Amino acid sequence: MSEQSRSFFSALFDRVFPKMPDFFNLLTEQCQQVSHSVDDLVEFMETGDEILGKQIKQDEHEADLIKMRNIHILNEAFSTPIDREDIYRAIADLDRIVTYCKTTVSEMDVLGVTPDRFIVEKSKLLKEGVDALVAGFGKLGSSPLTAANDADKARKAQRRVEKLYRIALAELFKGDDYINMFKRREIYRHLSNAAHNMAHCANTLHDIVVKIC
Repeated sequence: MSEQSRSFFSALFDRVFPKMPDFFNLLTEQCQQVSHSVDDLVEFMETGDEILGKQIKQDEHEADLIKMRNIHILNEAFSTPIDREDIYRAIADLDRIVTYCKTTVSEMDVLGVTPDRFIVEKSKLLKEGVDALVAGFGKLGSSPLTAANDADKARKAQRRVEKLYRIALAELFKGDDYINMFKRREIYRHLSNAAHNMAHCANTLHDIVVKIC
């Protein structure tokens, strides 16, 4: 067979049976973008730097681009290494974490709320959980079984956020400054929602591990 014929049949094969996208790498890259946003969130809560607040809003735009790219690749993929639904769930939950980071910062600005120790600590716990997701999704292509431990770390971080949320509310509602109470409760809730989506993503990661292994 001539080189030209081989090239023709190779192109035809690739057209009929296109190569599978590396979804493990795509999800890891999205996780890393989320981690970057949460890093900015923690630093913003610790410093109150307005530049970081603006950067978090830009982070959401960049995260949206990655989300849309991943969904487009998923929709166009001939085949996937794991269930399409699991991939979609991971993409959506990761994106929602960044959305809640932006919402938290935006509403702190609008409502005039400054960080307190509960807000700072919840942000740090969110970072701890997201870092576990980065590690876990990064292992799916090489040592998937060990990624289950990372999923568990992320879920534990979420449970600690939820426990801190209840403690913060109990402390907050001891006073009589009702306007401040409701303002801060909104911020507490956004961070808790971010953590819930982190836990959902951890559950998806664990589901993927079970199906692979």
